[in-house]
Amino acid sequence: MTVLVFGGSSQIGHFLMPRLLAGGEPVLALSRRPRPAQAGVNWLQGALPADVPALPPLSAIISFGPLQGLADWLAQARLSDSPRVIATSSMSAETKRDSSVSAERKISRQLRDGEAALAAACTRHGCAWTVLRPTLVYGAGLDKSLTPIARRAMRTRLFPLPAGHGLRQPVHADDIAQAVMAVLDCPATSGRILPIGGGERLPAGEMFARVRRSLPQATVPVPLPVWLLQMARFALPPLRGPLSRLDSDLIADNGELQRLLGIRPRPFRPEASMWMSST
Repeated sequence: MTVLVFGGSSQIGHFLMPRLLAGGEPVLALSRRPRPAQAGVNWLQGALPADVPALPPLSAIISFGPLQGLADWLAQARLSDSPRVIATSSMSAETKRDSSVSAERKISRQLRDGEAALAAACTRHGCAWTVLRPTLVYGAGLDKSLTPIARRAMRTRLFPLPAGHGLRQPVHADDIAQAVMAVLDCPATSGRILPIGGGERLPAGEMFARVRRSLPQATVPVPLPVWLLQMARFALPPLRGPLSRLDSDLIADNGELQRLLGIRPRPFRPEASMWMSST
C-alpha cells in the first residue's frame, strides 16, 4: 500500500517525509511545481482540489494544506480502499473565534467549516480521520511567523521586542511530524481533533527574546512599549489582530495528545539553523 502526502514540501512535510521513508511504505507526494528526484518518493504534479492525477490503492492520506480543498477533493475522489486520513488545521480555529478583527473571525470560521467538511467527506468513504490543531509552528525556516521576524532582524541588525504578557506555546514542526506517525498506528484517535502545542508555555516577550538570542549575529533590541503598540493597532490595520493578542494566551492542551499518542513536544529552544530555509 501507499501513503499519499499533500504538503510534502511544507515545514511539517520536511520532517515527516524521512520518517515515512524509514517506515518502508511507498510514498506519493503532490506538488504544484516539479520537484527534484528523491529516493523512495514519487512526486506528482498537481493541486487540490481538482488537479490530482490517478492514484493507486492508498493506506493513508496525509495533508498539511487547506482543509476545505482536501475535503472538496475527497468528496469527489474515487478511492479503491478506505485510507486513514490525517490533516492539520490550526489553533486559530479557537483563538481567533472571538477576534475583534472580522477577517480573523472569518479565518476561524473557515477552519472549523473545513474540519467539519473533512469529517463528512471521510465518513462518506468510510475513512477514519484525525485532525491536528497546532499552535505557532517553527523549526524548518519555512513558517510565516517567527522566521520572517528573525530574518528581518538579521538584515537590519534591529530586533523589535513588543511588550506582551500573553502566553505562547510554539511547537516544533518535527514534533507534529512525530504525532502524525503516531496517529497512523493509533485507532483511538479516529474522529478526533487533537490540539498540539509545544512543550513549554512562555510569555510572548520571552518568546521573542529567545528568538533574538538564537540569531547568529548581534542585533540591537528595540523595545516596543504598550502605548506605541496601541497606536499601531489603529494606524496599521493588518497588524490589529496580532497586536491585540499580545496579552492573550495562545496555547493548547496537550493532555489528549500525550494520553493517546505518548507525544511530549520539546520546549522552545530555538537555534540559528531554524531560521534558515530548508528548501
